[in-house]
Amino acid sequence: MSERVLVCGSIAFDTIAVFEGYFKDHILPDSIQTLSVSFFVPSLRKEWGGCAGNISYTLKLLGGQPVPVGTVGGDGLDYIKRMEGLGIDTSMVRVMPELFTPQCFITTDLAASQITSFHPGAMLHSADNDLSGQQAGWGIVAPDAKDGMFAHARRLNAMGVPFIFDLGQAMPLFSGEDLLQMLQLCQVLTANDYEAEVIEQRTGKSMTQIAAGLKAAVITRGAHGSTLYRDGQEIAIAPVPATEVVDPTGCGDAHRAGLLYGLTKGWSFEEACSLGNLMGSIKIASNGPQNHEFKRSDIQAMLKQHFGIERSL
Repeated sequence: MSERVLVCGSIAFDTIAVFEGYFKDHILPDSIQTLSVSFFVPSLRKEWGGCAGNISYTLKLLGGQPVPVGTVGGDGLDYIKRMEGLGIDTSMVRVMPELFTPQCFITTDLAASQITSFHPGAMLHSADNDLSGQQAGWGIVAPDAKDGMFAHARRLNAMGVPFIFDLGQAMPLFSGEDLLQMLQLCQVLTANDYEAEVIEQRTGKSMTQIAAGLKAAVITRGAHGSTLYRDGQEIAIAPVPATEVVDPTGCGDAHRAGLLYGLTKGWSFEEACSLGNLMGSIKIASNGPQNHEFKRSDIQAMLKQHFGIERSL
C-alpha cells in the first residue's frame, strides 16, 4: 500500500497580535450599534498555518509522505518554498496569482478573548484543484471551502482511497444533511468533543451509531486524551501530559498527523490514536502550529513509556 497521504484542506497565514489590555474596557454594550474601536498591538507574529499545512508539517516530521492539496495566492510562493525545503511534495498545491493566500487575523487580549477575521482568498477555488489519479494509501478532508471539501471527498471515494473527515472550523458550514452525506463517503470521522456534540445534534445520531457505519470515529478531548469508537466499542485513549502548555493552536492538526502516520504504517487504530495524543501533547508546548520539533527516536521511546507500544518509526 502506498504511504502517500493526500492532505486536503486550507493552506493559510495566521497573523496573531496581542492587545495588552481588555476588550471589555473598550467595547461599550450601550454603544455597540456605533462601534468604532482601535487597539494598539505591540506584539505581532505571522505563522505558517492552515489545516493542510499544519497536518503535512507534523506528518513529515514523523517520516510520513504528505501531499498537501490546497490553493494559495500569489503571496504564497514563500510558503511553497518552505514546504519544499522540508521535503514535502507540493505538486498538488495550486497557485492562483491574482488572489491572496487565505489569511486569519487574530487579536487576543489579556483575558484570552479573541477578535478574529478570516479572508478565504484562493481557498474559495479549492474545488477546482482536482486530485483524481493521485496514488495514496490514505487521505484526509480537513477544513476548507465547503464545496472543496465535498469535491475532494467524492473524488477520494471514487478512487477507492480511504479518508478521514475532519469537520473542525468548517462546522458552521455543514447542516445535518451535509454531515450525513459526508459520513457516507468517508471511512473515519475525527472531531473534538464540542464538535462531536454538534454532529450528534445535527444528524440525530449518537457517536456509537455514527461509528457503526465507519471504520472508526475518534473524538479528541484535550488534556483528557481521546475516545476511539470502533467495532461497537468505546475505547479511552490515555492522554500524554504536556511538558508545558503554551499554545493550543494546531493541536488537533498534530493529532490528525499522528493518526494518519499510524494508519499508513498498518498500525491498529488504538496505536495510531495513541500517537495522535502524543503529537498533540508535543505541539501544545510550542507557539504556533508549525514550530514544534522532535526526534523520531524520542517518539519511539515515548510511545513505549506512555502506552507500552513498541513500534519503529
